[in-house]
Amino acid sequence: MKGASKGEGLGNQFLGHIRSVDAIAHIVRCFEDSDVVHVAGHVDPQRDIEIIDTELILADLESVEKRMDKTARLAKAGDKNAIAAMDVCTILKQTLENGKPIRSQESGVRSQEYKELLNELNLLTAKPVLFVANVDEKDLKGESPLVAKVREMAEKEKAKVVIMCGRIEAEIAELPEGERLEFLKGIGLKEAGLDRLAKEGYELLNLVTYFTAGKKEVRAWTVAKDTKAPQAAGVIHSDFEKGFIRAEVISYKDYLASGSELLAKEKGFMRLEGKEYIVKDGDIIHFRFAV
Repeated sequence: MKGASKGEGLGNQFLGHIRSVDAIAHIVRCFEDSDVVHVAGHVDPQRDIEIIDTELILADLESVEKRMDKTARLAKAGDKNAIAAMDVCTILKQTLENGKPIRSQESGVRSQEYKELLNELNLLTAKPVLFVANVDEKDLKGESPLVAKVREMAEKEKAKVVIMCGRIEAEIAELPEGERLEFLKGIGLKEAGLDRLAKEGYELLNLVTYFTAGKKEVRAWTVAKDTKAPQAAGVIHSDFEKGFIRAEVISYKDYLASGSELLAKEKGFMRLEGKEYIVKDGDIIHFRFAV
């Protein structure tokens, strides 16, 4: 693919978006390069973002209108649930026809019926958004006027902006694991752009990661913030939650300071936590359970 060496997969050719279950990340080109031709002829991140937003709004509008077509007959017959659904769809349709994403609606209009229908429709513009500015090697801090445009749009959305360079990310991916940190230090970065993107994505979705470690493998598990220990255990297996007794917990910081699980235990860093314990990001946990 032409321009792939410059990180085209991260939005150099045009604006892209990454969908997750609960969020969308807009990836937009923020650098000039005569060797990588933009499909619109010139680089304008604001225009590109507006184009993709319009496409998402139109897709959502189609979904809402289809739902209204299915519900209209029942509503006319007096079905209360259908009437409530039509009322919510009308609100959603008006917002979209005004060219605004669903996430822009005030929380005050979000009745229980609204929330239930929104979950059912799974509208794209209802999801929180993260902006990713794909820059060149000379603008790793994101100080160019092009990035400034992205920051301005993100501010209106109350969203975060992640700065990353597609070409550098491609180079990092080709390096052995042990050489990556040294490479990043050499160009003045503390971590890779994809790592920053993952962190911001987790923050946006209110997620945390905890770890389990055994003789055979170490696993990372993702749960929502403020998840209690039994429910976190249930992510591994439902029996863990049903028969939960306690959690043996070592924080990641204490583990690193100790150098091993055994030394962490010897230093008294392992804690016994009960059913009300809220799992923290980076916790290393061994669950005790009985079924």
